[in-house]
Amino acid sequence: MTRILDEHFPEMEEAVGTVRACVILGTSRATLHRHRNPAPPRPGPRRPFHHPAELSEEERAHVLAVLDSPRLADKSPGQVRATLLDEGVYLCSQATMYRLLRMRGTVGERRARAVHRARRKPELTADGPNQVWSWDITKPKGPGRGVHYLLYVILDIFSRKVIWWEIWPTETGILAKEFIEHAIEANDGIAPEAIHADRGTAMTSNTVSGLPALLGVDQSRSRPRVSNDNPYSEAQFKTFKYCPAFPGESRTPTSSASSSSATTTPNTAISGSGCTPPPRWTMVPAVAIHARRAATLNAAFLAHPERFRGRRPSPPPLPSRVWINKPTAVAEADEAEASAQTPNVA
Repeated sequence: MTRILDEHFPEMEEAVGTVRACVILGTSRATLHRHRNPAPPRPGPRRPFHHPAELSEEERAHVLAVLDSPRLADKSPGQVRATLLDEGVYLCSQATMYRLLRMRGTVGERRARAVHRARRKPELTADGPNQVWSWDITKPKGPGRGVHYLLYVILDIFSRKVIWWEIWPTETGILAKEFIEHAIEANDGIAPEAIHADRGTAMTSNTVSGLPALLGVDQSRSRPRVSNDNPYSEAQFKTFKYCPAFPGESRTPTSSASSSSATTTPNTAISGSGCTPPPRWTMVPAVAIHARRAATLNAAFLAHPERFRGRRPSPPPLPSRVWINKPTAVAEADEAEASAQTPNVA
């Protein structure tokens, strides 16, 4: 703008006038006046670089040393200043303490805090039934407001079969221990390779913590406040609670148990297991069910191929492997296999 005012404005001002030239160039007459009449320099000495009341380098270092001393290192500047005043010592204002800490980049939390180690992410893999079980507890409604019963459910993450369930009016480690023992008995005495659960009070109790070691079973727990570490039990409970047969308010544990039995024992088909009902993974081979469905779809395709637009339909694939938090080695192997199958396009 300064260059325009110097080079072009005089000619434009002579042709159309000062006011019109200012409008055309988008500037004000006040700006033009200041440009043509700059303010004269102020006489007198310049303001000193250092304020007379400013702390010296030695005083700043002393204040920071006091703030970092062992007895005051975990106190805020306000607490430090009050403590020093009680001892008859004045160093500087509270604002100056904050300013010195801010200049050094240590104005944050000064209190000593415990450092918790990072929880290890559970990684479990299963390529068949009775390898990994997952269990959890949910609360069906009781007879009144704020009263609930406790539904214990344990399932196999590969077949999604409900191995065992019980309902009790309370949650204790003893009941949880007996519940796991009953689940193994109901599974013909066959224990899984690993049992996974979250960090509820019953799961972390001493009675339950020592049981897997006695059974020779690996024990796995979710990380604190990470519900995704127990996805199969959480998903099963959501399916259970949104089922139309989900029990409403129950007067007794027996009535709640009968309602829970109606919605838990059928083990309905879900997409994660290829829409194959979990009990049939042991009663009827899932491969046979898959082959029967493929034959039915193939017959439908041969009868009316125009309805399928020339694409032969197939049933949902059966899972070959499932996991809780896909292990890094498995993820890398799958990625390498996928990249090997992908053709290179030049």
